[in-house]
Amino acid sequence: MPEVIDNKTIFSLLEVSRSIQKTIAERYKSLYWIKAEMNKLNHYSHSGHCYPELVEKREGKVVAEMRSILWKADYHRINDQFRSLLNEPLRDGITILFQAAISYDPLYGFSLKIVDIDPTFVLGELEREKRESIRKLQTEGIFSANRNLRFPRLPKRLAIISVETSKGLSDFFKIIDRNPWKYKFEYTLFPALLQGDKSVPSIIRQLANIAEKTEEFDTVAIIRGGGGDVGLSSYNNYQLAKAIAIFPIPVITGIGHSTNETVSEMVAHQNAITPSELADFLIQKFHQFAIPVDEVQNRIIQASKRLFEQEERLLTQFSQSLSWNAKTVLTTQQHKLTTLMNHLQLFSMQLLKDRQTAINNIQRLMQLADPKQLLKKGFSITKINGHAITQDTAVKAGDEIETTLYEGTVRSKVTR
Repeated sequence: MPEVIDNKTIFSLLEVSRSIQKTIAERYKSLYWIKAEMNKLNHYSHSGHCYPELVEKREGKVVAEMRSILWKADYHRINDQFRSLLNEPLRDGITILFQAAISYDPLYGFSLKIVDIDPTFVLGELEREKRESIRKLQTEGIFSANRNLRFPRLPKRLAIISVETSKGLSDFFKIIDRNPWKYKFEYTLFPALLQGDKSVPSIIRQLANIAEKTEEFDTVAIIRGGGGDVGLSSYNNYQLAKAIAIFPIPVITGIGHSTNETVSEMVAHQNAITPSELADFLIQKFHQFAIPVDEVQNRIIQASKRLFEQEERLLTQFSQSLSWNAKTVLTTQQHKLTTLMNHLQLFSMQLLKDRQTAINNIQRLMQLADPKQLLKKGFSITKINGHAITQDTAVKAGDEIETTLYEGTVRSKVTR
């Protein structure tokens, strides 16, 4: 009972709490279906109970927040339904439609006791978000922007967004690193979260990092292991899909085994169901480049062989023709040379004969001009001091002179 002190009715905290408890129990007797975002599941493995944090957001701001209780038995039942229908466990960061009792406890305060969660509603929410993201991207005219980029003929340099411990990434590396054709890929890993609410800003942040050095890469690959529709819900996010759609180089994805294509996959240049399939796609691109090159190489080799064979035949023909022509020319020239030698011999003999006749004539002339011949005929030569006298003025009385005869010499003295 309340106390009265100084004309004031005073209630204890327990009395107020019990009054609120009674009022709420009388007012909220039924179970209610409530929609909220489960910010955190808060599952405690030692007890098996969950204490989900529920929020409602409007324009990104939290406008309501409440704690709740999900007992162990109910959690296991609901979690099994999620795994069966969605191929994903109950987890943080999804909008749920749940059935709960509203209660108040004097010690633990106000809470919602969750007894059931509708997994089909989660699928509906995912589909609604997906349709809204598609509508926004199409309205902005960027839905096909990345897909319209020219894909590199040889996608050799890869910027990979993934988790280092991802099994899907490991499968991807095994295929591209151990391909039997020895194709060489260059890749840089940009680690990011790939699931849950934090995956969206994490992937966008790494896309921004890659955008600063796009000249170093041919394409961006977002790689994630398998998962159901709930686990892939972040890939329907409008902001993430927009970042992929407007990225300046082609983005390719291999983000899971789900047959329900996400918006991020739709706007990407190329998407594959699994990381392994994505690796096969890249290797096929190398094939498409290498096979024509090999064919051209073979054609060049064959054409070169044919050209060499043709040139060899022509060379043989030319050699044979040259040999025949050389023999013909040699024979002709040899005949000409023989004729020329004969002519030269005849000409030389006649020239020698003519020259001999000329020499003989000169000899006769020289014999006729020989002073002895003149002296023999009675002529003589008179000299003074070794010089022939041709005029009488060359001597005077008293000079000694010498007269040469055909036979002998006479020395005289001039008297007049």
